[in-house]
Amino acid sequence: MNTENKIISRKHNSLIFDVLIEKAFLIIGLTSLFVLFIIMIFLLKEGLPLFKDISITDFITGREWYPTSDHPRFGILPLIVSSLYITLIASLIAIPLSLSVAVYISELAGAKVKEIVKPLVEIIASIPSVIIGFFGMVVVAPFLIKHFNIDSGLNLFNASLMLAFMAIPTIASISEDAISSVPMSLKEASYALGANRWETIIHIVIPASLSGIWTAIILGISRIIGETMIVLMVAGGAAVIPSSVFDPVRPLTSNIAAEMAESAVGGLHYRALFAIGIILFIITFIFNLAADYLSNKYKFKAN
Repeated sequence: MNTENKIISRKHNSLIFDVLIEKAFLIIGLTSLFVLFIIMIFLLKEGLPLFKDISITDFITGREWYPTSDHPRFGILPLIVSSLYITLIASLIAIPLSLSVAVYISELAGAKVKEIVKPLVEIIASIPSVIIGFFGMVVVAPFLIKHFNIDSGLNLFNASLMLAFMAIPTIASISEDAISSVPMSLKEASYALGANRWETIIHIVIPASLSGIWTAIILGISRIIGETMIVLMVAGGAAVIPSSVFDPVRPLTSNIAAEMAESAVGGLHYRALFAIGIILFIITFIFNLAADYLSNKYKFKAN
């Protein structure tokens, strides 16, 4: 009887512990949603009053950003275009390299090499963005000036390159986890049908892991869009629509960081910067919805 009572008591304590853990995670999740909701309300409260004085069309499509002139102009089209160009170029650099690293670590590297390379990639992902920006200023910028005969090394291409370097470890690490989770039975079935290693990787492993790969790509792109310090340091800071990859630019995030301290609380400039924050919030939200959609879509296909 004593043994049975001990077993029942342990099961009871285990159930209580499981319930407590479940409740704790529920509280943490709800708290996170609540904080996100408060941030959204704060952005809307501070940013939306701008549109009483400036139309949304003029704000988004305007080509001039002169918030402190005698006749202030708040057109953010150059900022949006700069952000999109930087994101596109950085993604074109980061995505192929990231997937190559992920495939190598998961499918090609030996056990000892994997034990070294995988942690190294994750360590690189933890490098502070200010360090990457500093590297872009003191190493990459002089290199671009010397070899491409341009006036300034702080430009669109430098910012894209540094952002790609920042995003590669994140995309590679998550993609590697997705590729490694592909069941061995799928690979063995491919080999049994006569496929070689590369045919198995291209036609079996990557399609089966597309759900996780798409999530990694979208999260990496979202990080590129939301990065502030790197673009503030190496993008050049010119609020103009670029005509070349070597033109200085000013993305949305760096504009907020550069000017928030100079704006009077409650003024049009202040409101405009918060309105830019709303635009960034919407863009990031759309990318996260895309990540969820693509993840579910390809998860279904893989099954």
